[in-house]
Amino acid sequence: MQIFDVLVIGSGGAGMRAALEAGSRGGLSVGVMTKMFPTRSATGMAQGGINGVLGNADPNDTLAKHIFDTVKGSDFLGDQDAIAFFCEQAAAAVKEIDYFGVPFSRDGEGRIAQRNFGGQSSPRTCFSADRTGHVILHTMYEQCLKHGVKVLADHQLLELALDGGQLAGVVALDIRTGRIVPVKAKAVVIATGGAGRMYWSRTTNPFTSTADGMAACFRAGIPLKDPEMVQFHPTGLAGTGILMSEASRGEGGYLVNNKGERFMARYAPEKMELATRDLVSQAIETEIREGRGFGEGLNAYVLLDLRHLGRDKILERLPGIRDLAITFEQVDPIDAPIPIRPSCHYSMGGVDVTDFRTCATALPGVFAAGEASCVSIHGANRLGGNSLADVMVFGKVAGAGASDYAQNREFGGDGTLAAQAAAWEARFAAATARSGGPSVASLRDRLATTMWNKVGIFRRGAEMEEAREAIAGLAAEYEGCAVGDGSRVFNTAFVNYVELGNLLTVAKAVVLGALSRTESRGCHLREDYPARDDANFLNHTLVTLKGSEYELSYRPVVVTDYQPAERRY
Repeated sequence: MQIFDVLVIGSGGAGMRAALEAGSRGGLSVGVMTKMFPTRSATGMAQGGINGVLGNADPNDTLAKHIFDTVKGSDFLGDQDAIAFFCEQAAAAVKEIDYFGVPFSRDGEGRIAQRNFGGQSSPRTCFSADRTGHVILHTMYEQCLKHGVKVLADHQLLELALDGGQLAGVVALDIRTGRIVPVKAKAVVIATGGAGRMYWSRTTNPFTSTADGMAACFRAGIPLKDPEMVQFHPTGLAGTGILMSEASRGEGGYLVNNKGERFMARYAPEKMELATRDLVSQAIETEIREGRGFGEGLNAYVLLDLRHLGRDKILERLPGIRDLAITFEQVDPIDAPIPIRPSCHYSMGGVDVTDFRTCATALPGVFAAGEASCVSIHGANRLGGNSLADVMVFGKVAGAGASDYAQNREFGGDGTLAAQAAAWEARFAAATARSGGPSVASLRDRLATTMWNKVGIFRRGAEMEEAREAIAGLAAEYEGCAVGDGSRVFNTAFVNYVELGNLLTVAKAVVLGALSRTESRGCHLREDYPARDDANFLNHTLVTLKGSEYELSYRPVVVTDYQPAERRY
């Protein structure tokens, strides 16, 4: 049995930063468990940049501006004490990873370059061309290796193991061998990323973003906070949903409809294309709905025009964007505009973090960071550039919190770990032996269609009721679905089966939270309740599993310096 003082689940930016913090303290055994090779994690897909008040591009930028931009961007659903803490740490986090070796782009004086991003009052997004997440991820991996962190690659999280309400460790699938393995741990950091694949074909997320950590924590009794707050990125490629970074608009790209208009003038006349992601996504979908897009139905789109930036700037600042556009849309943005449409991008909600200074959850020994968590700093809309800052700031915080906890606790729970591993062995045998029933892929596709059509950018109560019924039906079918592969070694069919179960678990919470929030706020746009309702919904949604039932409750948003006001851009 593998044994760790601190076990980090997930090898993205938050997970590896947590492992680095724990590993650099010395005296603790630290492991990273990941269902892939570490440098393949979702952080590597983050293109545009990382926010921090350095003042390189705008010497008048201030910490107060960053805090207010984040509060306003969240549509006042973010906790202002947590946001202040986050913004205070962000600049130091940028400088720290610069020291670790992240190859940031530089300005003419050799300082870290900064660009404009949506919803921000100053250009404070630090970047490495349009591959910022990629270089951060590789740098974190190098640092983890340097500090002796052990990596358990190709391990799928199955369950948190609890012994009398206390953490004993986790149960996982060793994908290489097919063995169900118990892993003993004093403290666990959940950093497994988001749930974007519940929208499957219209998401910028990798195929691995299947809510694994969220679902495991939820089954262990930890609430999901604000699960209905799902961000849609304005500029996904029309055919695939693949991300066209906000850097493309930060560098000056235009959004154009079929009349040749820069239509953002109708929706955000001051910020134009650099309004917040929720507003730009809603504007694009409105243009399509009202007949000013190109194409029809799910194939409709508008255009992202970069041609006026010139060849040299595109090649220097947006080379990745150009490669993706050529590869997947057969369009070279130097010569022609790119067809785009909003795509599911980010889970603002997630595992309920109860203490932002440690990233602790309600279950002692379990910590959460990154997109899997909800601190909450992003509220109802995340600003571009704040996610990479989030994973660096709160990854470090979670690693420190887990280390401090592990130093004062003994191991335990061998019997529980063995029992839960045996239960999963039985489940593996039963699921892989079934020859009839619907396929995992068919259920997954029906879930994606339901979520996109009924719980997407625009929402209505009646349609979401239909979604709730549909998901309940899919969950029932899931119990008898066919895996289709009974082998042990690299049984990715069983991995897909587990992932679908996690997506169904979290999708139900998304729908419940969205149905119950009878207002519009940020990314949550209820056409039947178009106004924001601070009197009743300046609250976080909490969805908790009690037995087999989902229970809904609310927690007030922390308001300190900034009273809620109408958002204008």
